[in-house]
Amino acid sequence: MSTHRSRARRAGLLACALLATVALGGCGLVSGSAMSDDVSPGANAGYPGRPLAGADLTVTSKEFTEQIVLGQIMGIVFEAAGADVIDKTSIQGSIGAREAVKSGTADATYEYTGTGWITYLGHAKPIIDPQKQWQAVHDEDLKNGIVWLPPSKLNNTYALALNAANQKKLGVRTLSDVAALSKKNPGAVSLCVENEFAARNDGYPGMARAYGMKVPASNIRKMTGGVVYTETAKGGTCALGEVFTTDGRIKAMHLNVLADDKHFFPNYNATPAVNADSLKKYPSIPKVLAPITKALDNAVAQRLNRLVDVDGQDPHKVALDWLVEEGFVKEG
Repeated sequence: MSTHRSRARRAGLLACALLATVALGGCGLVSGSAMSDDVSPGANAGYPGRPLAGADLTVTSKEFTEQIVLGQIMGIVFEAAGADVIDKTSIQGSIGAREAVKSGTADATYEYTGTGWITYLGHAKPIIDPQKQWQAVHDEDLKNGIVWLPPSKLNNTYALALNAANQKKLGVRTLSDVAALSKKNPGAVSLCVENEFAARNDGYPGMARAYGMKVPASNIRKMTGGVVYTETAKGGTCALGEVFTTDGRIKAMHLNVLADDKHFFPNYNATPAVNADSLKKYPSIPKVLAPITKALDNAVAQRLNRLVDVDGQDPHKVALDWLVEEGFVKEG
């Protein structure tokens, strides 16, 4: 997938979303392109032969970097196992990708357990234990025709971070430290956050309640995600910033993540979510994806996300290179 084609598809999805008279199925859920990698199972694929030979599979994802990379990884792995794959990654918004798998327009995606539990299934409180959180989502979502395969260790959840100078100055290591400082010296705590985080119950409002933070409203500055990272790295406009724990910019910008010591933020473990009918038709999908999912963790995600967001590499190339490096697929 070239960068130009990726940008063109995202532009097309945005244009489609703006047409109120067009049904959901008329947008990115129908259009897509065939993946055409010359790949086969690698030494660490974990299965013999091509168990998906003859299968026609469609992969999807949301539109942000990590999701696109995970969608490309899934598609390439399916190709290596023998399937013909349609790429419908970069769907605008969580609901679009979810509905694609639920309806069968797409066969599979990498989804997050916290999103499934809170956003899709409507629960207010997360389950602290990540395995129990996955099991609860798995069990409840079966009624919707979606099967959640075993989860990865990749946990793309919210966090607060700051640069080294501000960490030394403020002396904070945990969110409880921030709460204590906000009570002792409210003016010392300033936050840069996205609009969504500022309003979500699993974002700032809920975090403030859980930790008893007393940050003056004038010290909470709302901005776009990319600006949050740059301003947090500079450390002037805000001492602390909202980040995602698998974002490659954390390491690239030398930010330090504060511990969520009360375990407020939900677990967002990346997990293959598969249409139940597709799974019945192609029962080899779990064993094809199992070693890939097992290898995914925050360090891997940060590195792959950084290659795209910081180094400007194409998500498809990043996905393919990682799969080859890890021995999950081989080219030619």
